Order: sequence, then C-alpha cells, then structure tokens
Amino acid sequence: MSHTIHDFRGKLLQPALRDHMRAYVDWRKALGTARKEGKPAPETPDLAPISINLDLTTACNYRCDHCIDWDILNSRHKHVEAELRRSVERMAGRGLKSVILIGGGEPTLYPGFAGFVEFLKGLRLQVAVVSNGGRGNRLLEAAEHLDEHDWIRLSLDSGSNDLFLAMHKPVDKKLDLDSICEWIPKIKERNPRVRVGFSYIIVWKGAERSGVEIHENIHEIVMATERAHRYGFDYISLKPFLERSPEGAEVMDPTHAQEELDAIVRRIRAEVDRAKCLATEKFDVYESTNLRVLEEGNWKDYTNQPRTCHMQALRQVLTPTGLYNCPAHRGEHKALIAGPQAYCDDDASRGTSEGLLKILDGFDASHECREVTCLYNGVNWWIEKMIEDPREDVDLPLADERLDYFL
Repeated sequence: MSHTIHDFRGKLLQPALRDHMRAYVDWRKALGTARKEGKPAPETPDLAPISINLDLTTACNYRCDHCIDWDILNSRHKHVEAELRRSVERMAGRGLKSVILIGGGEPTLYPGFAGFVEFLKGLRLQVAVVSNGGRGNRLLEAAEHLDEHDWIRLSLDSGSNDLFLAMHKPVDKKLDLDSICEWIPKIKERNPRVRVGFSYIIVWKGAERSGVEIHENIHEIVMATERAHRYGFDYISLKPFLERSPEGAEVMDPTHAQEELDAIVRRIRAEVDRAKCLATEKFDVYESTNLRVLEEGNWKDYTNQPRTCHMQALRQVLTPTGLYNCPAHRGEHKALIAGPQAYCDDDASRGTSEGLLKILDGFDASHECREVTCLYNGVNWWIEKMIEDPREDVDLPLADERLDYFL
C-alpha cells in the first residue's frame, strides 16, 4: 500500500476523479489557445478542489519546537462555522472528495470537533485527522463516524516519554506518550475499520527552527516502531524534518546538520531497516517519499518545478485566515487564493475562481518552490505535458478505482 499513497497520477485517473481531471486539462489547453490567438478567455470551470487540508483552528495545546506552523499558532483568527459548512457543502457539490483535518493548530480543540466530522461524513466525503493525540476522548468520539477509507494519524515523533515531553511540551503536564497511546486500543475497539497511524518526523543534530535547535530522535525510530506495534496502531510513517525557508516555504535542508549528510543517511537507513523487521500482515512501516529520496541522494531532483503548479487547482488549504494554494505555503500572502469564506455563496465562489486563475498565472512555482522537495513534482510535470501537447484531445487512460481520494 505504501507505494500508492503518493501515486497522485494513478489517483487522478480513477473513474471517480478522471472527469474532474479532464475538465481541468481541457480548460487549461483552451485558455492557452485563446491567449495565443488573442481571443476572450474561456470561463473558469465550476470546480472545487478534489482534496483539501482543512485547518479548523489555530489553537494548540502543545508548544513543539519543531512545529512548522509555529508562527500562526494560537492567533485570534476563527472560522464562522455557518460559512465554513456552506463552503464545504458547495465544494462537495462541485467535486470535493476528501478532507484532511490538519495543521495550523490542533483540530480536536475545535468546538464540536466530533460533530463536524459527522457533518463531513454526511456529505459522503473521505475524512482524515492528523492530531497530536492530546485529546484522545475527542478522537474516540469522532472515530465512530469514520469508515475503512478514512484514517487518523498521531504526530508523536518519539519512542520514549522523556523525548516526547522534550519535543512536544504539552501544556497539560499530566500528558505523556503512554497516556496518548492508551487511547488507541479504545479507538480500535470503538471502530476497528478506521486506520490509525503513528507519525514520526526524523530529526538530526543541527536541525533547527528560527534558531532553536530541535532534539535529535534517530536513535528512537525502532523504539517508536515497537511502541506503535504494541499499542495497536496500523502503521508507523517515517518522514524527514522540514523547516521554513526565509521565503516562507516548507523545505528539507539537511545541509544544516552537524554530521556529514552521508553519515546521517547511513544512521537513518540502519534504524529504518531495523524498524522494517517489525512489520507484519497487520502492521506496516512506511517511508515517506521525502525520506526515500533523501536516502537515495536525489532529493534535489524534486525541487525542479514547472512554472505552473497545477495541483493548486486540485488540492488546497482552507484555514481561518484564508484559502491557500499548498500546505508548503500555508499562511503566506503570496499563496492566498481567497478569504476563509472561499465557497460559502455564489459571490465568494466567483471570487475564489478569479483568485485561482490569478494564482495559477502569477505564482511561479519554479521560483517560489525552488527549494521544496515537492511530493507533486512528477504529477505536475505530467499535467504540464498534457496541457502543452498540441493535440486537442489528449488521451487520459482509465486507472483502477482505489477509493482513495486524498491528494
């Protein structure tokens, strides 16, 4: 399964998504032709993104030094829930298929969190929750609304209580890694269909955020994997540390490390190989694409982006401060498509369509994302090639239906 998680081309060719993809490609081809011929631009198709990251709140009950969203946490920005629900309803009617509740804060702190999950499932959307795990009771409440195509992933990044507390600094002093993991058997008992994952960001010596050095955790990869297996998680997901560049993008930059990069990679590879020995038919050990290309030494290849990022039309980030083009640029004004009202009524939807066209034209990914090891690099170049193909009708093959619409 791990090799299909980031197979975005295969996902976009599923029967349920292929027509959406076809409409986008045809529109971009027609727009290019109209501009070359000096004709009026075709109308922007009335499409929502296929998948969104939805930041329900900026509030967080942790003070993690390694948080990529540190600068926007615990601000006073809030959603107007009626507008948010209308936006999501309209998006669901225009092609939205999946929602990932993640980032900008801790989603379980949102008032009525479980009820909002129920609302999303009532719209027949696939739902994922990325949580710090500090509110296991709310995850338990939400879990009963989820099905086998949904998932919950906890950002834990450690195998021991001591390292967990040093890295995450929970406000609740009674909270530790043991008390969080003890909720997993309860969640699985309440709903055995939903997959629950243990997320582990691998940090090396010298990694920092805004001058603050982050705790190394390479040595606890195996310990964390053993813990995940013991408590009944379905998988552990291993990924490398990201930091904010001065321009605001999320980037992987191991050159700040205090060891030679080759030495770090060898250490990581050895621990990951040991962790993989713990995989079973019911427990998986996943390596993220970023981790794989770091280990293979070709991570710089994924920073060569086309000028136009097409995925920003197919996957967006809706937050209390606005609608953004990508998680890697969440909160950056240059990545803003529209306000938080986004799709809540006809006027907002028109404004969002105009904002999308503007950002597709004006956001130069080859420059703005030149340091980003982008998961969408390959699929963006594939879409770009189809749009630039001189043939009017480019073939879009039909892939198998996986029932996985997370982008």
